[in-house]
Amino acid sequence: MNFPVLKGTSYVLVHAPDMIIQNGTTQTTEKALNPNSEYLKEIPKHIRKYEEVLNYLPNQVYIGNKRPEDLKAVPQPWSDKEKYLTDSPRVGKYGEIMPENEFIGLMKICDAFDLVYLNKEFTESVKADLEKHPLINESLIARLKEGVEQSVLEGHMDNHAEGLYFEDKLVGVVTRAHDVDVNLSAHVMLENLVTKASGLLAALHLVDKNDLDPNDVEYIIECSEEACGDMNQRGGGNFAKSIAELAGFNSASGSDLRGFCAAPTHTLIAASSHVHSGTFKNVVIVAGGCTAKLGMNGKDHLKKGLPILEDCIGGFAALISENDGVNPVLRTDIVGRHTVGTGSSPQAVMSALVTAPLEKANLTVKDVDKYSAEMQNPDITKPAGAGDVPNANFKMIGALGVMKKQLEKAEIASFIENHGMEGWAPTQGHIPSGVPYLGFCREDLTSGELNRAMIIGKGSLFLGRMTNLFDGVSIVLERNSGKVEDNSGVSKEEVKKLVAEAMRNFASSLIEE
Repeated sequence: MNFPVLKGTSYVLVHAPDMIIQNGTTQTTEKALNPNSEYLKEIPKHIRKYEEVLNYLPNQVYIGNKRPEDLKAVPQPWSDKEKYLTDSPRVGKYGEIMPENEFIGLMKICDAFDLVYLNKEFTESVKADLEKHPLINESLIARLKEGVEQSVLEGHMDNHAEGLYFEDKLVGVVTRAHDVDVNLSAHVMLENLVTKASGLLAALHLVDKNDLDPNDVEYIIECSEEACGDMNQRGGGNFAKSIAELAGFNSASGSDLRGFCAAPTHTLIAASSHVHSGTFKNVVIVAGGCTAKLGMNGKDHLKKGLPILEDCIGGFAALISENDGVNPVLRTDIVGRHTVGTGSSPQAVMSALVTAPLEKANLTVKDVDKYSAEMQNPDITKPAGAGDVPNANFKMIGALGVMKKQLEKAEIASFIENHGMEGWAPTQGHIPSGVPYLGFCREDLTSGELNRAMIIGKGSLFLGRMTNLFDGVSIVLERNSGKVEDNSGVSKEEVKKLVAEAMRNFASSLIEE
């Protein structure tokens, strides 16, 4: 089979300190229920500066300047001040960590219906900063337009608008797109613009970091947690084409795919299937970030004297293409899936996602060199009582290996050490879902020494209150053998033979006549 390949990746973070307070649901809920709470008073003292966010080791792993192995070399928690790096760069080989002011400017650039207003002073300042950004071209800069007077912003704040703040000052507003439709409220439009802008940033880095011709992209699938639409079609979409429009994917069509936290892995499989079938040659998958998750576990972090560690919006993109004989192949025939009848116990879920597809391919758990499952940063999850999520997954895979007699019980610790990784992704829900490793996976399966990896995405469908079912999918990537099959159906040599045979048959028929 001529499997598709993973041809490129990108990863971006956006430091969003003001959005933690203004837009994170833990904080907005607290404001509504207990506006004078000590928690709200304490938050400003626990917000990290941009330089601290740059120097935080998991963030540098996320954008590719450090590797997962570097996390293992530093004992947890990495949020201890003495464990922070120094003079870390903003840009990595996969993407960047953007400051909040520039991101607000990018939100205005993404505004197609004049819903965002920025004041004059901020507009001039952020325009000067974005003009220095190597990926923000003149046509994008032009979409910033002219700023407005501060009084205009304040007037909108009295009319159901959402404020945009930088360094605790009102610098802009997002207005509602409809007087009645709650799906086009200012609150929803702000969330959607954040998703679009962070997705666009990831798409721009995908193009830049992988020498991708935007016109070669034929299809784009967006897989974030938000959904855009109106009162007649609440999640109708389409983030994908709105991002493609500004990223210059002029030859692309696209659509959105949703599946809670598992959506990115669902999308990876869907994109791979599109390419494998020959429907499209180049498919981009992309996900923007989510303001609702900012500071989600903030109360637990503050109780333990920690900074608000959920202070970044995350985004990523990946390019799936036809087999080039070089990049890792996506084995569309080794796919795990949590079915309706699987059940929700950890053992049942992991069996469906890991051992079942491997056994079907005559492989054992040891035949996969690296597993990537829910790569959430334990610095964030441990203080909140959720434990080390990646490590718990690797333990379960090891335990299943023992049950299947593929491992000895005494080997579980070494199995986790060799086949697992430390988590480093921000808790943006969909972002940790297996895909943070794709960039390193591409390296490990080409220039590295590994031969096989599995990406695992899991999700909680019951959050939507439509079913109590769990969810999850997985797919295996392998080192490319270098052999590219001819999919044209019949080779040139075969055509020559067929023509020669036909001519002989024709000549024989004439002689017989």
